[in-house]
Formats: sequence, structure tokens, C-alpha cells
Amino acid sequence: MNKIKLLIPLLTLFSLHAGAQEADSLLKSITGPEAARTVDATFKATRVVLSHSTETQKKHDLDMRIRHHFGDIGGRFGNAHTLYGLDVASDLFIGFDYGITDELTVAVGRSKQDELFNFSAKYKLLKQKNEGSVPVNLTLLAQMGWIAREPFTETEFSNYANRFSYFIQALISRKISSKLSLEIMPGLLMRKNQTELRDPDNIFSLGFAGRMKLTKRLSFIADYTLVKGLSRPKDLNQAYYNPLGVGLEIETGGHIFSLNFMNSEYIVENNFISNTKKSWKDGGVRFGFTISRNFTLFKSKNKDPDKQSKIY
Repeated sequence: MNKIKLLIPLLTLFSLHAGAQEADSLLKSITGPEAARTVDATFKATRVVLSHSTETQKKHDLDMRIRHHFGDIGGRFGNAHTLYGLDVASDLFIGFDYGITDELTVAVGRSKQDELFNFSAKYKLLKQKNEGSVPVNLTLLAQMGWIAREPFTETEFSNYANRFSYFIQALISRKISSKLSLEIMPGLLMRKNQTELRDPDNIFSLGFAGRMKLTKRLSFIADYTLVKGLSRPKDLNQAYYNPLGVGLEIETGGHIFSLNFMNSEYIVENNFISNTKKSWKDGGVRFGFTISRNFTLFKSKNKDPDKQSKIY
């Protein structure tokens, strides 16, 4: 069969590429019957640095994820006295993501901060098609957080419902080329028990993320979440900052290992969106790492390689 070249229309969603003539072809040479196939592995893992990606687990795949954030590298609480933050653990997380279907993932996890348990569901509503009929991936995320620690004061959790927070987010991504993927993430955090009256119960956020493949197994990843100045006042008594993380993602077969730097002390959205109190400008950046291991709990009887996991 004759090979044909496909041109992919530019995403106006990403202004970074608004002035370009054309995007790279995702599949430079494919046969005619393959033209309607979905674009796989927009991201290599279900997370970027701090934020979720549009990826979901394949059916019956279980992802065990361990994350660690250390203390400040510089500033008042960093430097050599804390071995540039390595003496301090600002947050620890262990979680499990399981694929009910290829599109639906459920997850549970627990982080050190607030002894927070999180329960989430993630559903991939749209999948990018390589001929352009579906230009983006769309995944919906819903997450509940439960604070399990003892109250700091007698009145802190006078209403037990104040222990719970809820986060919903739409994840929209596009694989621009074989090397570059971009994502935008509008979200809403609903919580109680604020320490300032002017700090709203509901916080809107707008996130941006990207992945640039450097080599076959090494990628640069980054995400930034805009919180301050949307629905949250900029002049609260407590200074809050927008979370920014960058890192290197290393693929090693069934493992994804990432080395990250970020200003957020915390790991789960229910914490880091509302409680990032450190700034990159004032030495508040910290080192962290993520180890992700994927397991297939039930062997698929389908021998089609396109039905196998594309994340790892």
C-alpha cells in the first residue's frame, strides 16, 4: 500500500504554537486503514511533576507510586544546616492507581501532610486521533481528600465535614509532535476550615503542563498552576504562591522515575493548590522524586499489541 504523509492542524489552545506554519506529523508514514487510530502516550505517566496528566491506567493495570518532597534548598530554612533540605521531609506519599477499564482509573493514596487520605476517579472522555478529527485528549478528574490527623485546637473540626475537601479538574492535552506534549488544566477546589475569613471556600485554578522528550528514555517535564489572583485575593495575611515544578523523567521498563524541583511543600492537589507557601525567589524550592511501578494483575487474552499498556 502506498504511504501517505499526514499534516496535523495546529492547536489554537496553546498560544505558544499559534504562529507556527504546521505541526510535525505524529506518524510520518502509516497505511490507509490506520489513519483513524488514536494517538498513544501523550504523556508517559499519569502525573507530570505535581499535576495529573491526561493518561489513565490500562485495564487491570495497577500503578504503585511513591513520592517524596524534601525541605527548602536555600533561604532561612535551608542551606548546609539541613543538607540543602535533604534532612527534612515536607511531605511523603504512597498511592495506588488501578485501571477498571482503559478509560476509567480509580485511585487511593495517603500523604504525610495532614495525614491526608485521597480517593479519586479519572475518566478519559476523548482520545486524540492522528488524522485530526479529534484534536485533543480530554480527561476528567474527581478527587476527595480526608484529613485524618487529630485537631490542633478543640474547635478546628467542630463540624466533621470540615475534614473533607473536593477537587474536580478537566485535563486537556495534545501531542504536538513525537517529542512535545502540552496540557491545560482548569480546576476547582472546594474545602472548609480556612484560617482567614477572606480566603474563599472554593478556589479556582488553571494549570499548564508539558513534556519534551530529550532521548529515548529521558524527558523534561514541567507544570505550573495559576491560583493566586483568580478567585483568591493576593493580599491575604498569609502569603501564598502559585505551584511550579520542573523535572527529568526517566523510563526504565516497567518503572517511571522522576527527579523534580518545585516550590510546593505538598504533593496532593487538595493540599498544594491551596497551601503552597514557598517561593522560588526566596529559596523555597525543594528537591523531590517519584518512583512509579506498573503491574498487570490479569493477563490480557487479546494479543493485539495496540491493546497493551502504552504508558510504560
